[in-house]
Amino acid sequence: MTKSRPAISAWENDRTIVRFPDPAVEVVDERFRSLVVWQEVVERLWTGGRWLEGPVWFGDGRYLLFSDIPNNRMLSWSEVTGDVTVFRQPSNNSNGNTRDRQGDS
Repeated sequence: MTKSRPAISAWENDRTIVRFPDPAVEVVDERFRSLVVWQEVVERLWTGGRWLEGPVWFGDGRYLLFSDIPNNRMLSWSEVTGDVTVFRQPSNNSNGNTRDRQGDS
């Protein structure tokens, strides 16, 4: 009996070349295939959260606001510096962030 090797995705095999469609985008349910943007690349901006959700982009401030729900905090990623900082803690386990008509979160 031979031992089989686990399947390796194209992304795990070679991350040096950008390919379209991006191999990091995996369609699990074919009903959602039409939602994939086939000419964009997935870029990991940060690791260190437990369960990240609810991103909202603030173009005027050049930052991305998102929630780390189990850690009860909202974080901010700066396009300028690439740093992630705590925006609000505690956040009352916020999720589904958005902006209002005045541009506030």
